[in-house]
Amino acid sequence: MRNLVFILVFVLVTGCVVQPEVVPPVVDEVVQEQVETVEPESISWLSWLHTEFSPSDDVIDALSEIVGEQLELNWQPNAERNEILTSAIGSRSLGDLVSLMQFAHNTVIRQAIDDGLFWDIEPFLDDYPNLAQIDKDRLEGSRVNGKLYGIPFQKPYARYGLLIRKDWLDNLGLEPPKTFDDVMELARAFTEDDPDGNGIDDTVGLVERDGAFSSSFRNITGYFGAPNYFSINEQGQVISAYQHDGFFTAAEKMRELYSNGYVNQDWVTLDKDSQIEYVINGKGGMVFMVLTDARIYNIVAILADEPDPGWVLVGDIEVEGIGRRVISDTNNGIGGLLAIPTTVSEERLPRVLSVLDKLSSKEAFVTMSYGIEGVHYEITDSGIYKTLDEEAHGRYVHPMHSSRPNELWMYEMPTENELDAQAIEWFRENEKYVVLNDCQTLHSQTHFDEWGLLFPIMHGAYAKYVLGEINLNEFLAERDRWLEEGGQRMIDEYEADYAAQ
Repeated sequence: MRNLVFILVFVLVTGCVVQPEVVPPVVDEVVQEQVETVEPESISWLSWLHTEFSPSDDVIDALSEIVGEQLELNWQPNAERNEILTSAIGSRSLGDLVSLMQFAHNTVIRQAIDDGLFWDIEPFLDDYPNLAQIDKDRLEGSRVNGKLYGIPFQKPYARYGLLIRKDWLDNLGLEPPKTFDDVMELARAFTEDDPDGNGIDDTVGLVERDGAFSSSFRNITGYFGAPNYFSINEQGQVISAYQHDGFFTAAEKMRELYSNGYVNQDWVTLDKDSQIEYVINGKGGMVFMVLTDARIYNIVAILADEPDPGWVLVGDIEVEGIGRRVISDTNNGIGGLLAIPTTVSEERLPRVLSVLDKLSSKEAFVTMSYGIEGVHYEITDSGIYKTLDEEAHGRYVHPMHSSRPNELWMYEMPTENELDAQAIEWFRENEKYVVLNDCQTLHSQTHFDEWGLLFPIMHGAYAKYVLGEINLNEFLAERDRWLEEGGQRMIDEYEADYAAQ
């Protein structure tokens, strides 16, 4: 029956009659091979979704028109990113473009790079106008083994600050904090002084979540003088953040906040979505976070039909005697790599590079930030991009924000959204006080091979210390174990590479 079907197809196509007994058995394999080598019409992109909703098809279509190719966005939940990426790398099913976040620390990504799974695109950058304009420092910080295996997601250098419920400040007659001591006092007041006026002890000052160690807490350690992962002194010595007194002072402050009940007691297991709900539902008063996420809080409050609390953004927290410092939360302005797998053929590569170039354009940034003109936003006479429907923007446009290849266009885009405008001004000001990772472009084989094993040592020790399960000496002992099991080798390798350069 199978051969008869083939004969009928062959006759229809060629007009020839072929006897069954002369059909060679390899024809089906040839046909299959031809099917497999047909170039797909769309350009696929494996990207990560940080929100409950995925962008609407009309926004994707508008972006496709800009890049000149039909985009097929393969959205996957960011919470499952490592598992999904590991599986996709193992099966070589990454598509044409893939967003590689935290590439500097992810051992699966680094191994895939070492295995030749991504194109070195540096030789092609000058052929494309937007790619040719990428900041040289960010390109330098994106190299792996001296090569460029994707364009950097260009981000502001330092985005962290404090979001505060304005209604609670007003109810208690308080001002926004300026120092970390002020933050601690505000956390106390928001917990003990009935900021919502309901007469019930049901509020907490500061809301933390499960990823605090590598996000908000890391930023707090910077206030106390700790390095951004690693610093290099004038003698060429590398110092880890875990070797700095400021790291442990910051941990002591968080332990105090927790033991006093001024931080939510479930922070170890609280995810980001629940953290947002905690604040908008009136259970928590302030959050250390990426300041442009304030708009998410506002959108979620609208969707949940919660009263608008008003929001205050603070980006200039200091510690007395240390001065203003803001840790770069974007790997020195690099939010990851947008890479092209080597499963993309050399013939297809120019098409994908062209898409990569146009995704980095101002036009693409506008669409990924604001949506479609006349549907999601309008441009006022003064040139401001005005959102027409905040709820629609939150559902159908905002999910694109985390996939924008060049967020630096925001500095050129006036916006009517007060929260966005405040956040962007803090980003601009933070560049004067940013603390970078001095070792990001240096090579440490131990870092590549063992970071995934070393990081949990200090992560777990921090959680236990804040929760009161270990004391300071035991915390320091865990730091010493981190050094013994690979941290010191990492430091030595960075120092050797720095000396060689």
